[in-house]
Amino acid sequence: MILELADILIQPGREAEFDAAIQRGVTGVIAKADGFVGWRVHKGIENPQRYLLQIRWRSLEDHMEGFRKSPEFARWRDIVGPFFARPPQVEHFELLGESQD
Repeated sequence: MILELADILIQPGREAEFDAAIQRGVTGVIAKADGFVGWRVHKGIENPQRYLLQIRWRSLEDHMEGFRKSPEFARWRDIVGPFFARPPQVEHFELLGESQD
């Protein structure tokens, strides 16, 4: 499994709108993509315009080849893109270890 981590900075004063938009975009668009496993979004406390979106994919190809090259990616960006203060920084990670809470 692959973790996609998107560090998102939005325009000040649009937090409430973005809170709804990101959840709508993930559940209505990304969650329907082949290879999608799950998601989480965290909102900054010190900086409420900063969000960390975590999406779990079955493979890197499911994200980069399947979703990013599909028409659904444009639909996702239409929902969340108007809020961006800058392009999100996106990276992928493999699990190295975790606690057994």
